[in-house]
Amino acid sequence: MTVASIELTIQQPFGLHARPAAKFVKIAGHYPCAITMRNLSNGKGPSNAKSIVSVLALGIEQGARVFLRAEGEQADEALLALQQLIDVEAG
Repeated sequence: MTVASIELTIQQPFGLHARPAAKFVKIAGHYPCAITMRNLSNGKGPSNAKSIVSVLALGIEQGARVFLRAEGEQADEALLALQQLIDVEAG
């Protein structure tokens, strides 16, 4: 079983509020692997990255460091897609 992880810094001006969190959850949901995330800046999580309620509950603000972990089929691809989303949304 494939396990992958990545740490990212959220650059979006308002963090992962409703709209970017919805995009994040939508992309995470396209992959069959289990994906969890933790907000390293405030210690919340781990939470299911495929649940909008769970992602919003992490309170991810601009500048927050988050840790993503994917386990299962297409784990690497899932984290790459989520990293690209975070990078694009910040630009």
